[in-house]
Amino acid sequence: MSEQPTLAQLAEILGAELRLAAGVSGDLVPAGLSTLQDASQYEVSFLASANYRRFLTSTRACAVLVSPEHAESCPVTALVVANPYHAFARATAIYDSTPQYAAGIDTSASVHPSAEVHSTAFIGPGVVIEAHAKVAEYAVIGPGCVVGEGSEIGARSRLYPNVVIYHGCFIGADCSVHSNTVIGADGFGFAPSEGRWVKIHQLGGVEIADEVEIGACTCIDRGALGNTVIGRGVKIDNMVQIAHNVQIGDYTAMAACSAVAGSAVIGKHCTIAGGAGIVGHVTIADHSHVSARTLVTKSIDEAGSYSSGTPFSDSRSWRRNAVRFGQLDQMARRLGELEKTLAGSLDHKAGSTPPGDRN
Repeated sequence: MSEQPTLAQLAEILGAELRLAAGVSGDLVPAGLSTLQDASQYEVSFLASANYRRFLTSTRACAVLVSPEHAESCPVTALVVANPYHAFARATAIYDSTPQYAAGIDTSASVHPSAEVHSTAFIGPGVVIEAHAKVAEYAVIGPGCVVGEGSEIGARSRLYPNVVIYHGCFIGADCSVHSNTVIGADGFGFAPSEGRWVKIHQLGGVEIADEVEIGACTCIDRGALGNTVIGRGVKIDNMVQIAHNVQIGDYTAMAACSAVAGSAVIGKHCTIAGGAGIVGHVTIADHSHVSARTLVTKSIDEAGSYSSGTPFSDSRSWRRNAVRFGQLDQMARRLGELEKTLAGSLDHKAGSTPPGDRN
């Protein structure tokens, strides 16, 4: 097999039915992936949403990943699969251009004598590996990273440049942590006393299971007592805040700028959309979906989709509605009084009607 697969080989890898267009050979080697509207004649594209079907008839792609329902209308070679988006995701691994590194420790890295670094791992320039830390086989520790005392990085996991892992944290196998993320910083714990704040020292750590991906500039705080726990296969976007002792269940996904306060428990297979907030000490049921900018203020006991907030409008209308929102309690009280008055009036009329006239 060549460095990149031919169309025929790509179809075999993805489990797709190859329907060649006239004059196209299965030996053609695609150069990469692109969108339907931007693909060149040497690139493969995909159709996963009906919203983009209008681009299919004019695409210049050499082949398109399509579902059976769209295969007949595909004007170029079709790679027919049941789930084109899933096939596209698998194809991205084939054409991934992320740099790969040979095993070894850069001369500018600082590795404590008591640390254990597997011979197949890569330790980049300026990395600091502190005492008793462990870096497993084929892990990649990018330039400028810090792995704190006693922390562990699992097999094939990758820290991109300038990630900081504090002491006493565990990252499982096949994880990715993107640049400028901090794992294991102190949780926000202070006790008020005589007008001052007394620090609650954070005695736990962070435990991250296998196959977790964490975006750039995200913060996951260490536990106050016990660990902050991130389950298997969890996906966390950029600029997400996860406070101390939070637990996130397997295969949950959190979008950018969402935040979770201390000791909240999020179930498995949940989605937390961008900008959502979850207060502390609540529990969210498995398979729950929290929409963008929603503030979760109490526990969610049943799976479903949950939203809060108000939609945007022109500023003049929004200001009027904001004033009315502040009047809702007063309006509700007035409505309640009106209902009581109306009910009393109806009862009075019913009581004053002569018996013979009540039919």
